[in-house]
Amino acid sequence: MRRQPMLRAAAVAALTLLLAACAGPELALQEAPPAPTTSPEQAEQRLATVASERAAIEARFAEREVVCYEKFFVNRCLDEAREVRRAALATQRAIEIEASHYLRRLKVEERDRAIAEADAAYAQEEARLAAEPPPVKKPAAAAPPAKKPAAAAPPRARSGDSRVVRGQQRAQESTANAEQEAAERAANVAAYEERRRKSQERQKEVARRVAEREAKAAERAADEARRANGNQPAPTN
Repeated sequence: MRRQPMLRAAAVAALTLLLAACAGPELALQEAPPAPTTSPEQAEQRLATVASERAAIEARFAEREVVCYEKFFVNRCLDEAREVRRAALATQRAIEIEASHYLRRLKVEERDRAIAEADAAYAQEEARLAAEPPPVKKPAAAAPPAKKPAAAAPPRARSGDSRVVRGQQRAQESTANAEQEAAERAANVAAYEERRRKSQERQKEVARRVAEREAKAAERAADEARRANGNQPAPTN
């Protein structure tokens, strides 16, 4: 009868030793928020490091599984190994999210800066055209008519007829000047509209490129999230 308490004590001691051997120092791993990223180079380096760390975490988990199957309390050891892997993957995921968010913020700021610069250039050009209209070119003087062979002198024009001729000439010159000014104004308006169209196209192109980069980054983050969730074990009762 005295052997039973001794056997129970020995069993409890053995169980304690097994649990201590199975629960390594990795269980003390705590999930802490990553330090903020300060440069694009650091963000890219962190993303590359996350990929290599995930592979290392999976390799350590595979080694731990082999060790656990050699122990008496296999399920408990496996659960603890899975928890260590989950915490390590969560830490790497937090680093990845922070670095990706930093890069996306830089891209958005770059897009906004490009759009603001295009808008400022457009407004400056518009103000310049409004403040400094191009000078109107005067029509070239008409060439004097070719001299005709001497002929009988025409009858002398009366003074009233000369005034009528000069009035007609001034009217023709005024009409020609007005037509030329209208043509130049139309050309200026067309050039202005063309510059505005090109500016809008540049803004759309910048926005399209930024949207494509953000979509690719989001897709990559979603793939990484799905891959990380797929690596987590099913909950155990």
